[in-house]
Amino acid sequence: MPSWQIILQPLFKMIRRLFSTLITDYPPVGEFLPAASTNPSQSAQNGSANSATTFRSPHLESLNWLHTISPCFPVSGDRIEVIYEPSAFYNTLVSKCAVAKRRIMLASLYLGIGSKESQLVNAIHDNMKQNLQLKVDVLLDFTRGTRGEKNSQTTLMPLLRESDNFRLSLYHTPVLRGLTKKLAPPRWNELLGIQHMKLYLVDDTVIISGANLSNDYFTNRQDRYVMIEDSKLADFYAEFLNKVQEFSLNVNRNGEACLHDSWNMLPYKSAQADFAGEARERIRNYFKGVLERQRSVCEEDKVSDTWIFPLIEMGQLGIHHDSLATKNLLSGCLKDSKLKLATGYFNLTETYMDTLTKDCQAECSILMAHPNANGFLGAKGPAGGIPAAYSLIARKFYEKLKQSGQDHRVSLFEYERPGWTYHAKGLWYYLPGSTLPNVTLIGSSNFGERSVNRDLEAQICVVTTNGGLQRKLQSEFENILQHSTTAEAELTARPVPRWVRAVVGLFRNFF
Repeated sequence: MPSWQIILQPLFKMIRRLFSTLITDYPPVGEFLPAASTNPSQSAQNGSANSATTFRSPHLESLNWLHTISPCFPVSGDRIEVIYEPSAFYNTLVSKCAVAKRRIMLASLYLGIGSKESQLVNAIHDNMKQNLQLKVDVLLDFTRGTRGEKNSQTTLMPLLRESDNFRLSLYHTPVLRGLTKKLAPPRWNELLGIQHMKLYLVDDTVIISGANLSNDYFTNRQDRYVMIEDSKLADFYAEFLNKVQEFSLNVNRNGEACLHDSWNMLPYKSAQADFAGEARERIRNYFKGVLERQRSVCEEDKVSDTWIFPLIEMGQLGIHHDSLATKNLLSGCLKDSKLKLATGYFNLTETYMDTLTKDCQAECSILMAHPNANGFLGAKGPAGGIPAAYSLIARKFYEKLKQSGQDHRVSLFEYERPGWTYHAKGLWYYLPGSTLPNVTLIGSSNFGERSVNRDLEAQICVVTTNGGLQRKLQSEFENILQHSTTAEAELTARPVPRWVRAVVGLFRNFF
């Protein structure tokens, strides 16, 4: 280790130790939902003994464990559309909101303040004026949604002041408190934990995505978007978001952030363990009730060809659900299967990297952003080093694959498209003998340290035998892959600044 690094390492450790004393996490212990077996194939064999709910097709037997960990919503694959481009996502969202009859619910990190965002807000506003029965709920992150003099909240205040049918909720992490809340400047305070879910409901339509509500995500920032027409799934997510709104701050007509009527703990003043524990129990009880109800629905269903399993992650509240399902899916990949995994920011958890290296039997392709397609490229201050940090983490993972003799099984790709940035994440899984994906994960998680331990995340696991949907999912992956090239050689040769190498291990769970 260079002498300068030896000198600086104690300093960086001291800074992090000081920072950690201000933001210590106290997630409650315990099981969120019944956990699948650590051996998914064994779990599948035991599934019929523990529960009557299994997939009808023997081809899907290795996935039966999904029924034990999440509510299942059987649907027709013909009711699911895959959206390929940001502009189509935007146009779909605006057109749906303009004609909504009963409800609009938008959950995102933030709402931008540009012209396209204004058009979306205006479409909702005009609809509310004409349809007095329409109810609109928006859930955003507190720190990101209030950053700057003009922000998400100020953009939405006219709707809030005009109608009792409009509600704006801002999730505030219970970790941001005390001196950290007072001293941490904007942007930096977002490092501690945010509302990162991207769920967009209009009547009985659900759009699951990783895209935020801002100009880049509507024009030239590649993401994923799946639209599902199903009333039961829409009702599930509507009630789920209502639960999250209970422990979020609600903005009143004066622009003040207040407690929900059913909640009595401020996230930054009450005991952190109490806040996290109560929020966790409300979400857990809701999920358990839906899990039991949907089990009988699945048992009676004889016609559906597609099954949707909602997954969530709220690490600071002690909810580890999506990460456990993802690990099981990775470790349960069968011999001669194929796995395509994508992440906007390559910062996979050590658990995921170990699982891909040691337990996963699939032929894997991992797609990530080239530094030129990274949204942090050119950022001011330390954030400008984030693309290089992701490259360093990817390089270390590749070296780990080579040391384990697994580099022949796992290939790395980087997305680079002139004028575009990359934010797509999820996976596509092909069972042995399948030329089209049988499973996809799509949602807000980047499979990184933040996703597991800091932010609120939502994904769905879609299992399907519908040929039309499978072809759409295959086209989706090919549409992204066409702008990608193999990454191993460039990762090995790409220079990484010394200061990035010195700090990445200390701070990787913050980005």
